[in-house]
Amino acid sequence: MSSPAGGGTAFPWDAAMSVGLGLLRLRPRDFWRMTPRELAQALAPRTPSPLAVITRPGLADLMRRFPDRGSG
Repeated sequence: MSSPAGGGTAFPWDAAMSVGLGLLRLRPRDFWRMTPRELAQALAPRTPSPLAVITRPGLADLMRRFPDRGSG
């Protein structure tokens, strides 16, 4: 599928259909009635949350609470 005239990226229809019809097992009628935002919300419980970034103070706190043990 080609990009829209504005130069943006094309919507990933193949992936959306695989997820909607395959993973979520939506009926085709229900899938085609959904907006992309609704599809994203339906997937939210199955989508892993992004990992939190640890800060330097957070790392220092973890190191204090869980110090490495010596190898001997």
